[in-house]
Amino acid sequence: MKELDLILKNIKNKEFLPIYFFHGEEPYFMDAAVKSFENDVLTEDEKAFNQTVVYGKDTTFSEVLSLARQFPMMGDRQVIILKEAQEIRMTDKEAEALKIYAENPVDSTLLVIAHKYKKADSRKSFAKILSKNKMLFVSDKLKDYEVPKWIDQELRTTGLKAKPNIPALLSEYLGTDLSRISNELNKLRMILKDGEILDEKIIETHIGISKDFNVFELIKALGRKDEANAFKIAHFIGKSPKNNPFVMMIGNLYNFFSNLIIYHTSVGQSPQTMAAAMGINPYFIKDFAEAARFYNLKHCTRIISILREIDLKNKGLGAVNTDESELLTEMVFKILNVDQYKVKT
Repeated sequence: MKELDLILKNIKNKEFLPIYFFHGEEPYFMDAAVKSFENDVLTEDEKAFNQTVVYGKDTTFSEVLSLARQFPMMGDRQVIILKEAQEIRMTDKEAEALKIYAENPVDSTLLVIAHKYKKADSRKSFAKILSKNKMLFVSDKLKDYEVPKWIDQELRTTGLKAKPNIPALLSEYLGTDLSRISNELNKLRMILKDGEILDEKIIETHIGISKDFNVFELIKALGRKDEANAFKIAHFIGKSPKNNPFVMMIGNLYNFFSNLIIYHTSVGQSPQTMAAAMGINPYFIKDFAEAARFYNLKHCTRIISILREIDLKNKGLGAVNTDESELLTEMVFKILNVDQYKVKT
């Protein structure tokens, strides 16, 4: 959520809007904002009288707004926080109550609403009023290609130094769960010594991602057409399927070869322009330049078809009793021999 840094800065400076309505599919940004409202607005003594936290499954918007219309006790401001607002059934009466309050909020009340995992109905009049008054904040999930950049920013914010490939490596294995990624970075922050650089060995030791046998290394081996190493990595990955979800591997390989197609169609442009089109750090352009030597544009489109075929087999279509390790070996073989592989029609 782009506004998160500004919101946190405003909380620190005691500059508040009367209402903050958070909604959307990504809970991480909402949780960070709500946590700050909960911890940093009032003193511990003030919280006892002037801070109320309620949950959607236990209340209604009408009840929450009734609390919001009360005045603070022995203080200038009260904080009302509604968590899990998506649990409340939004009736026309509830929507109208929100609209009326949004039009005339109580100055001494700071009302925070967290509507998780989905967006509120933007067609409702209360949403239009909140949006008009800049009190409606959407928290969208990051796209896969945006996560490494977010990790890189988090590393910089927390003062952690890392090798250039670490954000991509963490993204490959931790996926798009920002809360999980944040927790892992917090663990690393406590472990690393001053000035120590985060590298694959530290990741392997403390997070469990093998620096030698992971999808990141498999992609590098395939990109170089290093047959012996690719099969070796595939063998070890196949022995620990829980640590190497097959669907995630397919997705990562699909992203790599899709980006390789973009590379082929962007030859002649600057590395920065090509990286922007691919949604990657320019540092990794050299990997695509090397892979382009072994896989031409036609090869890349065939490999996309191979990945789709393997994905269907993994879902039980066109393969009977084939385990993931065998599918992984088949996939690696077909990619390495793509010039001989004929796409099924």
